Amino acid sequence: MLTIDEAFRKFKSRLELNEREQKNASERHTEVREFIRTKFAIDRDFLTGSYKRHTKTKPLKDIDIFFVMKDGEKNYRSKSAAIVLDDYEAALKEKYGAKAITRQTRSINIDFGIVIDSEDNTDYRVLSVDVVPAFAAGENYEIPDGDTAKWIKTNPEIHARKATEAHQAYSNEWKGLVRMLKYWNNNPKHGEKPIKPSFLIEVMALQCLHGGWGGQFDREIQSFFATLADRIGDTWPDPAGLGPPISNAMDVARISRAKVLLLQATQQANEAIHHVRSGRNGEALRLWRELFGPKFPLS
Repeated sequence: MLTIDEAFRKFKSRLELNEREQKNASERHTEVREFIRTKFAIDRDFLTGSYKRHTKTKPLKDIDIFFVMKDGEKNYRSKSAAIVLDDYEAALKEKYGAKAITRQTRSINIDFGIVIDSEDNTDYRVLSVDVVPAFAAGENYEIPDGDTAKWIKTNPEIHARKATEAHQAYSNEWKGLVRMLKYWNNNPKHGEKPIKPSFLIEVMALQCLHGGWGGQFDREIQSFFATLADRIGDTWPDPAGLGPPISNAMDVARISRAKVLLLQATQQANEAIHHVRSGRNGEALRLWRELFGPKFPLS
């Protein structure tokens, strides 16, 4: 039977992207990048978000691509920020069809119609890509916010640097723990995700995972759940210090619901740790699988 440490290390490995998944993701985002360049004057495009930061969990979806437009497209800056989203949405519908395209607050999502099986497998294929229009603003960027119809500043490169620093300070285990919490957050049993956006988990982890790696996955995860439950109602600023708080989407109802689910997860983690102390390793493994989902191994 697997030890708890072996099970968590296997779980962590299962949430990492393998060569076939990376190949499919590369093919998909390259296809999207080439198409957008036929529709808009693009200065440069680059991958960003959790895929670029290596905190993306399974199933693989919503790969973010920033499209930094040339000065020739500056006319968009004098208009409502919703206009550029309108135009990107219309262009992508031409290519992928209306059913595949979803307008989001700051991006356009392309769904490739991949089916997820009962074990959260997708035959090594990426589910979706997010297209983010942007303009350079000095060392930072401006992206459209559809809710306010304004342009907001951001800098994903700062986000990536902070994640790397946190990972190194946590004995290179930080990103694995973040992926695990994101996988829990994605569990279909919750219905709607408890924590929105998923990036908020990373932002909270920059502060909530502190003191250095303690050496035991089960205790680290239990502590992480407990701290998130305690602080989910806090205001969590943009780590780059540029845009609105990352926690803005968490209204009172969402905070209350997330707190309940995080406390339940903390209690379940406590029970699993107690099972190990009592020599019931199999019961502990089953509890962790129930908590996280099918990627957590039993053997």
